Amino acid sequence: MTHDTSSIHAITLLSGGLDSCVATAEAVAAHGRSVGVLHVSYGQRTANREFAAFAAIADHYGLTTRLHADAEYLGKMGGSSLVDDDLAIPMSSATSSAAQDVSQLPNTYVPFRNTHLLSIAVAWAEVLGAEEIFCGAHAADSAYPDTQPGFFDAFQQLLHRALPEGTDIIVRTPLLSLDKKAIVQHGTKLSAPLQLTWSCYAEESTPCGRCHSCHLRQTGFEEAGLTDPLTSTSDLQ
Repeated sequence: MTHDTSSIHAITLLSGGLDSCVATAEAVAAHGRSVGVLHVSYGQRTANREFAAFAAIADHYGLTTRLHADAEYLGKMGGSSLVDDDLAIPMSSATSSAAQDVSQLPNTYVPFRNTHLLSIAVAWAEVLGAEEIFCGAHAADSAYPDTQPGFFDAFQQLLHRALPEGTDIIVRTPLLSLDKKAIVQHGTKLSAPLQLTWSCYAEESTPCGRCHSCHLRQTGFEEAGLTDPLTSTSDLQ
């Protein structure tokens, strides 16, 4: 852990992806450098590339209070194509909709992952005395049960019961009602370093351009009328 615990007001869950980067930009806009950044490795295929993106984004904002937490036990359980090499990562065709079918749970869902990640964030926030946790959950992930508004409402109620009296920690989900286009537009408005982010589920060198996460990202930039700096800048690949 790298940390400077003086006057930390917020924690961000920073995976290194587009959404968590924009959520971090929101936290920085609200609290400046008084933000701690949490990255969790849980056995995901692109763990090394995601951590590199996390570090680059934290460096960009000058955020020195950092925690890299190990939740590899989630990967050892399996049950998701993000952590189990025996399961194929779903690929999107050029003609498929970027919208995820909310009636079917995708195999990229990692069982109960977000509850674990948020619990780590809450524990760290309690230690640091931070009052807020920023999370990049958004509307395009609504097929996942642990990214829906009801989940965050229930988790907030849990905190009211579980935290010591006088300790108030609020989970902020500033992107929860936004689709990918709106997230790209909002991140651009905030001057978030989108060129430093990583979205691909399948590859760590060059984005595959075919997995659902790549497809959502591409569609978001296209609908926003913007060029994705990650795929247009050769030194990031």
